[in-house]
Amino acid sequence: MLRLSKKADYALIAMKHLAQRQDAVSSSAREIAGAYDIPIELLAKILQKLVRTGLLRSLQGTRGGYVLSKPSTTITVGDIIQAIDGPFTVTACSTERNTCEQYGKCSIRDPLWRIKERIVAALATVSLAEMAAETDQPLSTAAVPVPAALLRTHA
Repeated sequence: MLRLSKKADYALIAMKHLAQRQDAVSSSAREIAGAYDIPIELLAKILQKLVRTGLLRSLQGTRGGYVLSKPSTTITVGDIIQAIDGPFTVTACSTERNTCEQYGKCSIRDPLWRIKERIVAALATVSLAEMAAETDQPLSTAAVPVPAALLRTHA
């Protein structure tokens, strides 16, 4: 099963919160953590990681906190997830190490890599602005069909 980490969940919650702030006033880690019952220490680390990756700016001072570093229309769900969890993988051989004993004879590696590319592409089509919009409409990503040819194995 594909599943986001709890850190990625919290990052998406915090980024959506900041995107919904129409007044462009910063929000503190404590404010966001309190609003969503997120452990403050964990959220502070997540927010700092989002600052280091350039998705957020940290403002100092008594009215300091965090703000988006660019418009929410230019930040994607994929950007946020990758900032927290690193590159998306679906198989052990998706990393640079290729330590799998079956690598040379694997018949599913290439189809799974293509599926991974489609998942990454789908995550790149959903902007933070879309997530932040309070509407009953579904997000713009249509179901990404996986052709049967991708699922067939080859020797």
